[in-house]
Amino acid sequence: MELTLSLVVPAYNEESRLPPSLDRMVAYLRNGGPQPAEILVVDDGSKDRTGEIVREAAARLNGDGVEIKLVENPGNRGKGYSVRHGMLEARGEWVLFTDADLSAPIEELDKLLEVVRKGNYDGAIGSRALDRALVGKHQPMMRELSGRLFNMAVRLGAGLSYRDTQCGFKLFSRRAAQEIFRRQRLDRFGFDVEILYLAKKLGFQIAETPVRWNDVEGTKVSLLSGADAFLDIARVRWNDLLGRYR
Repeated sequence: MELTLSLVVPAYNEESRLPPSLDRMVAYLRNGGPQPAEILVVDDGSKDRTGEIVREAAARLNGDGVEIKLVENPGNRGKGYSVRHGMLEARGEWVLFTDADLSAPIEELDKLLEVVRKGNYDGAIGSRALDRALVGKHQPMMRELSGRLFNMAVRLGAGLSYRDTQCGFKLFSRRAAQEIFRRQRLDRFGFDVEILYLAKKLGFQIAETPVRWNDVEGTKVSLLSGADAFLDIARVRWNDLLGRYR
């Protein structure tokens, strides 16, 4: 059966946050959301019960047009690797990747789908910067300021015009996802810049639209990995110069 939607959820040690998030995603899909659909949880070498939680949720919730599946990485490889793994496994006509904490509520997918269908886009990304009134709970001040600085670096270094490249709520057509993510090379937190750079390079039209968003405690982004994302902007340019995106 051809699927309308795939939801890709990268997960590392998410045993506490996954159960309510999976319940909410299934409820959304069964109450007017796109169907048939699949939810792919990509376990990034978790040391807790993440994998078991996904299997238990699948046994409890699968059916009525929704299927939960566990995808496992070969060890802890990073969020970028996890997203790529899930996006390339996805079978839906449209593929969204979203964070396990649902900091952008899954219901905001309606906005992205409306944008791509009305505007004939190849994808749409959620943005916290286009309408900051939609941000319910902000990040700590230093993290928010560093995010704005990072966006300036992205504009200058990668030539991307998006106001927010790092929101973990991005939708692609399956065709665009296959072309973009099979070329992706970055495995850590700078991968968002790389996939948007690749989308532009390949001629895909990706819209940016404001979404509701709330900071959720327990982020996996350390200050060190956040700083390394700045270097990833240079890595993207270097990879392109060396022809690694062909």
